[in-house]
Amino acid sequence: MTLPKDFIWGFGTASYQIEGAVSGEGRSPSIWDSFCDIPGKIADGTTGRHACDSYNRTSEDISLLKEYGAKAYRFSVSWSRIIPLGGRNDPINQQGLDHYVHFVDDLLAAGILPLVTLFQWDLPQALHDRYGGPLNKDEFVADFSHYAEVVFKALGSRVSHWTTFTEPHNIAVTGYQTGIYAPGIRCDRSSWIVGHSLLVAHGSAVKIFRELHSSCPGKIGTIANPSAAQWASPWDDSDPRDLDACKTYLDFTVGWFAEPIYRGRYPEKMVQQLGDRLPSWSKHDIALVHGSNDFFALDYYTSSFIKHKESQPHRGDFLGNTESHQYNSQGRCIGPETDSSWLRANPQGLRKVLNWISRTYSNPDIYVLENGTSCKGEDDQSIEEILHDTFRCDFYREHISEAVKARTEDGVNLLGYMAWSLMDNFEWNDGYRVRFGVTYVDYKDGMKRYPKDSAKVISGLFHKYINGEDCV
Repeated sequence: MTLPKDFIWGFGTASYQIEGAVSGEGRSPSIWDSFCDIPGKIADGTTGRHACDSYNRTSEDISLLKEYGAKAYRFSVSWSRIIPLGGRNDPINQQGLDHYVHFVDDLLAAGILPLVTLFQWDLPQALHDRYGGPLNKDEFVADFSHYAEVVFKALGSRVSHWTTFTEPHNIAVTGYQTGIYAPGIRCDRSSWIVGHSLLVAHGSAVKIFRELHSSCPGKIGTIANPSAAQWASPWDDSDPRDLDACKTYLDFTVGWFAEPIYRGRYPEKMVQQLGDRLPSWSKHDIALVHGSNDFFALDYYTSSFIKHKESQPHRGDFLGNTESHQYNSQGRCIGPETDSSWLRANPQGLRKVLNWISRTYSNPDIYVLENGTSCKGEDDQSIEEILHDTFRCDFYREHISEAVKARTEDGVNLLGYMAWSLMDNFEWNDGYRVRFGVTYVDYKDGMKRYPKDSAKVISGLFHKYINGEDCV
């Protein structure tokens, strides 16, 4: 199993999870700053106020990437750092924009390819207050398009790989329907409105990107993440209703965002169940969205067993009237426990979902932009124990092997893989209690960074698969 020399591999992070410096140098609050201030929303009562202090430690983070031999670094930029109030008529914070220009220049000087995401959940609070953010499609699309254009013009000649939104399914459902993520809205119709807005905003940004082709010669897509599970296996593989439930589940998760982009429509099963609760497409909007991916970007963490429901779907259902389980009808578990209740390691699911995407969407270029795990009880261990993260090492060995097989044996056009995450960070509503990093961050001692064994394993694996050097 050999990967080509131009295969891109590295590590990923997100702005609010690592940057800190939330009130410095012109940045205004995002919805996550406000959400963290609500008692009970974050498990350990923390915020991203300091996070990993990466805004002030870019040279340290680049040194880690160089030490690990990474070819690329996938990160997101902070909208509220670049346009603090967010809107198309609001002032640009040149200091915030320059930060990312210099950071990208430093990455390139170190021989590391920057993969830039425009939006990883940290909407400027001012836009939420002004009109509800993506709950107002027209205003949100106009403001996001302006923000995207500002970033494209500043970085377009330097950056060749772009994504617009990370995990639009999570943005829509957990932020605007279940309310467990910022901005914490609970409404059984909001997710469909928000999802529609994200798709049109993506399409609009891609149109701008392509019009700026001379200064933005690269590729652009959006990042799919179907709910908490990224592959669906039947709860009872002898029951045709569960086999059909898997297809429905994938329609309501991956298909919700992929079908309009690749086929110009919402999945038929969504239309049948949701009726007029699912926004309709105008000719203008679907023209923007259809064909707006240069590649298919995927975040993969886990899989689930999917079971059909006998009852009719309730109004708040967002999974196609299916049930998601970690055990199947015969009592087999999808995978071993981690420190995240929603995540059980299932490497075979990665290969299966890569093949499914390839078959379903005519063999597109694919990048895995997040893949990683927490380790059960990791934060309760000593630093020495944490650095020897055997479970995470095995996780990466198995998942990277499955990804390589999808490319070399199955013919999937997989072009890149980013491990999540470069370092321990603010893990959203779990705070700092849960660690996903291949680098230990000592939050109590000056944010010092220490490589875990998993960082060395990932580096060794890609040296083996690309260069033929067996050093794992």
